[in-house]
Amino acid sequence: MIDRRRLLCSVAAIGISAALPRPAPAQGTAPLTRAVPSSGEQLPVVGLGSWRTFNVGNDPQARDACAAVMRAFLAGGGRMIDSSPMYGSSQDTIGHGLKMLAADGKVFSADKVWTRSGGAAQLETSRRKWGVARFDLMQVHNLLAWQEHLPMLRDMKAEGAIRYVGITTSEGRRHADFERIMRDHPLDFIQVTYNAVERDSERRILPLARERGLAVIINRPFAEGPLVQRASRHPLPDWAKEIDCANWAQVLLKFIISHPAVTCAIPATTRVDHVRENIGAAHGRLPDESLRRRIAAAVGSF
Repeated sequence: MIDRRRLLCSVAAIGISAALPRPAPAQGTAPLTRAVPSSGEQLPVVGLGSWRTFNVGNDPQARDACAAVMRAFLAGGGRMIDSSPMYGSSQDTIGHGLKMLAADGKVFSADKVWTRSGGAAQLETSRRKWGVARFDLMQVHNLLAWQEHLPMLRDMKAEGAIRYVGITTSEGRRHADFERIMRDHPLDFIQVTYNAVERDSERRILPLARERGLAVIINRPFAEGPLVQRASRHPLPDWAKEIDCANWAQVLLKFIISHPAVTCAIPATTRVDHVRENIGAAHGRLPDESLRRRIAAAVGSF
């Protein structure tokens, strides 16, 4: 079986072409959205990450295959694409896809500053790689040199050079520092790790985000792949029908996006069929708190 998160894209893929969500639409219509608290802008609850999956170098077939993933994502109503200078050639791959698909203006562009100094220059390099007029969201990646970068990003927002400011962390790191920054500094977004087995963010980070009126992006929703791989070895429970899920990936994503603090989850993939599955989680019914507990218990037992 092909790994959901394999680095190299399948050549076959090339040709395949407010706090609560809005009422659930039928499959094939617009995806569920959540509001960015600081503006009211609605964003689809499933986005597209690029960590590892879009780091394909200059391989033209791999780049075109990733563009096919982007095409399917946008066709399904997706908007947010997230990247970072840390992610190798991922920014160049996204820029290739946006140009190939003539998609500038159709995406919500989310990137990061990841350097100890010279953040403005790095941001400009990232913007050129994407080929966008400006980024919608610029985040301080893993809090690196945040004392320098956050004031710069706030100034850029005031000047209209970016639209939103945020901070990120992953794998539960530096949550105490993260919390202090959330409390003490004006932000629009935070990005953290959260899934059915990595739930540390539930204790303090997600409640604080609701209290502070911050949009929340969830990274590593499948723990970079192993979580959905383990779950997929087991039959899909009958209760998955209660939330309109056809596969475990959708169950895992609906666990995340059903949390009232979450704005958007950003699974990464190299495959068109998987991005379509992921976007499918933005349709239909969501689990209530009782079913969320059943999902966490089931996945935790695998």
